[in-house]
Amino acid sequence: MAFNNRVLTTTQDKIMPSVVDAILKSNVFLTRMLAKTKKWSGETLKFPLKYQKGVGGSSFSGYDLLSTAASDTRINLTFDFKSYSTPIALPLTELTVNAASETKVIDLAAVEAKSKAEDMADDIGTIFYADGTGNNGKDFLGLSAIVDDGTNAATYGGLTRAAFPVLNSTVTASGGTLTLAKMETMHNAITDGSQQPTMIDTTPTIFGLYATLLTPQERIYKTEPIMKGGAAGGTGFNTLYFKGIPVIADRKCTSQTMYFLNEDYLNFYAAPLEGTTPIKYKAVDIRGNDYSDVMGLGFTWSDFIKPVNQAALVAHVYLAGELISENPGRHGKLTGITTV
Repeated sequence: MAFNNRVLTTTQDKIMPSVVDAILKSNVFLTRMLAKTKKWSGETLKFPLKYQKGVGGSSFSGYDLLSTAASDTRINLTFDFKSYSTPIALPLTELTVNAASETKVIDLAAVEAKSKAEDMADDIGTIFYADGTGNNGKDFLGLSAIVDDGTNAATYGGLTRAAFPVLNSTVTASGGTLTLAKMETMHNAITDGSQQPTMIDTTPTIFGLYATLLTPQERIYKTEPIMKGGAAGGTGFNTLYFKGIPVIADRKCTSQTMYFLNEDYLNFYAAPLEGTTPIKYKAVDIRGNDYSDVMGLGFTWSDFIKPVNQAALVAHVYLAGELISENPGRHGKLTGITTV
């Protein structure tokens, strides 16, 4: 409705004291990985991998000669850490206008820092599903490289999958359809005793397809905690279950793909950059996404810096480390899913 000057000259506009995010979508896998970061140490991380059985023993009797053959069964997986940054830049003129206490509704510097950190998390969420070759190999490793049989990533952890087939994940083309039998076969392929998937990660579309395979009695939605093994509390992800394993929908997930992941062998090792400060804020000024709390997720920032030749403040948000699975054979994926 258009008002005349009687109203426009006597009434102030009202700005609501929070920003509603209408662009960032779900980023479940990244949030779950970064909620349980482990600390990076050293120049590279090396994981001893047992890739074959040792020399076998045998039965014997009396004075039979016993084998003294030595076994060489292990080799190191090696990983270097990667780094990612996003800038925060604000002119002093804008900060000056925003600083007036009688007119300020939202702190410009605070909300911009929080918003850019959330944008960065969203970008990295996409990278976590890729193969690590982006930006000339500077991107973090993603599920496309980790959960693979050599099709996307012939080399993993410095070793070729052709020479060390234990590095191959189970990759099965679904032939277009999702069935409980195919999910059962995948589960069995990567399960041994207590070693089994802890999360099934897929797209919202496939999540809906899976729901149609369940009887009404089985179609029970529960809240899965952000962190594996953590208390759900008031936050978490809406899930269904398969053989007691949470099935989670993530809009970042590779299309037509259902991942079966064992999070005991999948971690982000964070390497906080020297001279930076851990991010310790909650995005209370921003509503509408899954990034309300970026504390403890490995993000650091440079604090604001004054450029020598500009009337502005500039800062950088950082995430350094690597997404690593020391046992890719404990993961699998169904591909090409379009229907049931």
